[in-house]
Amino acid sequence: MTDNSSHDTDDAATDGGVATGAAQQHRQTDYLSEEVNLLKPSTAYMRDHLRIVWTGFIVWALIVFGPVTMTMLAPGTMTTTMPVLGFPWHYFLVAFGAPTGALILAAVYARQRDKLDDKYGIDHSTDTGSADTASDGGQRE
Repeated sequence: MTDNSSHDTDDAATDGGVATGAAQQHRQTDYLSEEVNLLKPSTAYMRDHLRIVWTGFIVWALIVFGPVTMTMLAPGTMTTTMPVLGFPWHYFLVAFGAPTGALILAAVYARQRDKLDDKYGIDHSTDTGSADTASDGGQRE
């Protein structure tokens, strides 16, 4: 059998070895033509991001509604005062725990999103070109 290869290897260029398989697939995806469905994402990046969002939502719901639900289920325990600060447990958990939990959750989301962007080769930095900016109102002389 004869070799019928007509591939031209002169125009082949490598990515320098920095793009992973997921990043290469991400670069080939046309996100503007993909269907957006929050319950069934069409790309791997969207699925991974949705997993982070749903996990954060569940944790947020536990942080916000947990103390209130526990106060309803066990009012005796949740309305007793704390030995050190003297606040009732339900008040402390709602007044201190919920805002602190939200800040921690925001930091965790940012960290997870950065990891996801690194996995798929997404770079959010802006390219500051070397072109000079016109400081005279944009008029060329």
